[in-house]
Amino acid sequence: MQVTQRFAQLLQNNVGKVIVGKEKAVELMMIAILCRGHVLIEDVPGVGKTTLASALARSLDCSFKRIQFTPDITPSDITGFSIANFKTGELEYRPGMIMSQIVLADEINRTSPKTQSSLLEVMEEGQVSVDGVTYEVPKPFVVLATQNPVDFVGTYPLPEAQLDRFFMRVSIGYPTAEEEVEILERYTTGARPMEELKPICTASDIVRLQQEVEKVYSAKEVRAYISAIAAASRRSGALQLGISTRAAISLLRAAQARALLEGRDYVVPEDVQRMAEPVLAHRLVLSPEARMRNMTAERILANVLGSVQVPVKVR
Repeated sequence: MQVTQRFAQLLQNNVGKVIVGKEKAVELMMIAILCRGHVLIEDVPGVGKTTLASALARSLDCSFKRIQFTPDITPSDITGFSIANFKTGELEYRPGMIMSQIVLADEINRTSPKTQSSLLEVMEEGQVSVDGVTYEVPKPFVVLATQNPVDFVGTYPLPEAQLDRFFMRVSIGYPTAEEEVEILERYTTGARPMEELKPICTASDIVRLQQEVEKVYSAKEVRAYISAIAAASRRSGALQLGISTRAAISLLRAAQARALLEGRDYVVPEDVQRMAEPVLAHRLVLSPEARMRNMTAERILANVLGSVQVPVKVR
């Protein structure tokens, strides 16, 4: 546990050399990585989505590729393709841009739905299939995707199947007045902190920490609590699509990781409550009536959580 907490502090300090504030966003992304999950960073343009993802990737000594999603990107650009070797007469695989440990999918909602769907297999199973042959991606494997809200021109909303494959959604938000002043001061000096950023851990370190998360104990009462939340969401009249089983598993994993970062080897209901919004809100599909009433997924989720009895004793 001390190793995990030290890793968390080092990562916060390292990313803080580039990003001012946003400790909560960094912590959430760190939890996702510890849970082998992918992160969707959603916010308006210009608040540092790409910078945050790049700083996090540079802080980890892993292979890294950035994919700038545009309408002309094709699925084979992502997954790779087979090409004939005229000397041997056999097909040879040419790896696509997804074949990396940390992948920054920049502005993922600016590419076509067909290209977006090429990520479904690799995000769920850690592999790509090309011409009937399966190729595994290197471990650890994390997709950090950024997107602008769908009401901006030239964007395509992500389908529910793909949203469900993102472990969590993170919003950065505008900086405070003090933070913005500090950002402006950094840029007046001509400093380039991103270029000077050094990794703070290796790929094997990350894999070891991921294994530690799985050892965190979750009592039967906690698991029943998560199941009750999922069931309540499926009964909600404000939701057309409730929480999936994949989402419930993700919530449990996130609670385990948060407990580990808090210095505990067991999960408490508060861990579940704190992780519910970033893990679940983006997966919910509102009913037409709820959309007409301008309700938000976050508000509905809060109502769902409030309707479920919190376990008092956890053993």
